[in-house]
Amino acid sequence: MASYLIRRILYMVPIIFGVMVITFVLFFVVQSPTAMAKRILGPKAKPEAIQNWLHNRGYDKPRFINTQPGATWWDSQFVHQMKALATFDLGYSDATGESIARMFRQGAIPSLLITVPSFIFGFLISLSAALFFVFVRDSRTDLFGVILCVAMMSIPIQVYVIFGQWLIAVKTSYLPAFGFYLSGASTIKFLVLPVILYTLADLGGEVRLYRTIFLEEIHQEYVKTAQAKGVSPARVLFVHVLKNGMISIITLVVASLPFLIIGSLVLENFFGIPGLGNLTVNAIRTSDFAVVRTTVYLGSLLYLVGLLLTDICYAAVDPRIRFQ
Repeated sequence: MASYLIRRILYMVPIIFGVMVITFVLFFVVQSPTAMAKRILGPKAKPEAIQNWLHNRGYDKPRFINTQPGATWWDSQFVHQMKALATFDLGYSDATGESIARMFRQGAIPSLLITVPSFIFGFLISLSAALFFVFVRDSRTDLFGVILCVAMMSIPIQVYVIFGQWLIAVKTSYLPAFGFYLSGASTIKFLVLPVILYTLADLGGEVRLYRTIFLEEIHQEYVKTAQAKGVSPARVLFVHVLKNGMISIITLVVASLPFLIIGSLVLENFFGIPGLGNLTVNAIRTSDFAVVRTTVYLGSLLYLVGLLLTDICYAAVDPRIRFQ
C-alpha cells in the first residue's frame, strides 16, 4: 500500500503542474499583465502607477525564462509563482493586497456552513428515496420517481435559486433573499434557503445514481440465494443490497468530500454569501490572478486527493480489491 500511495502522489505532480501552466498561459500569455493592471487600477491609471503595480507583484519580469544580461534564467514570473505554490506561499491579492491565506480562511467558514448541511441532508434523502424506489421497482411509483429525477436533473441550479428566492424570500418574506451575517444562531436564517436549494439541485441525479447501483445489486446471485431461502424482501433490500451497494456509494461520497471546502459558485454569488465560491467569481470578474491561481491550485489538489481517498476507501470496504 505504501508503494501505491507514493506512486499516486508522484502522479499528482505533473497533473497539477500542467493545470497551473494552463492557468498561467490564460492570464499572462492570452492577455498581458498590463491589461490586468488597467482593469484593476482603472482605464485612467497613469503609466507610472501601472508600472509600480506590475513591479510590486513581479509581473514586469520575463514570463518563462529570464534572458536579460546579468540575470539568472529562473528569475521569471512563472518560476517564482510555481515556487510559491510548491511551498504553499499563497501571497496577496492583486486587487486588494489582502493576504490570500486570510481570505481563504474567512471564506471557508460560510462555504462549509452551506455545503456540509446540504451534503448530509442530500445524502440521507437520496439514499432513502433510492431504496424506496428499488423496493417498489417496476411499479407506477417507481416510474414516476424516475421521471421526476430526470426532470430535476434537467433543471439548472440557477432556476432553483431564482424561483426559490422569488417564492420563499420575495413573495412570503419568510427568509432573506440576499446577504449573510455570521453571528451565532441568527446566522441560520441566511443559510436555510441556500441549503434547501443546494440539496434540491443535486437530489435528482443522486437518487437516480443510487437507484441504479441498488438495482444492479438486487440482480446478483447472493440476492437470489437469499430470496430462495425465504428471506423477506425488506430484509434482502435493507440488509444485503444496502450493505453491498454502499461499497460503490461510499467511494462516490468520499470523492466529493474535498469539494465541500470550495463552496458553490452559483449559490454564493446569487445570495451574496462571502464564501470561497463568491470569492472565486469576484476574482475572475476583476482579473485577480493571484486569487484565481490559488483557487485553481487548491481545487486541483483537492480533486486529486479525493480520487486517492476514493481508491483507498474502495479497497478498505471491499476485501476483493487490492492495491496494484
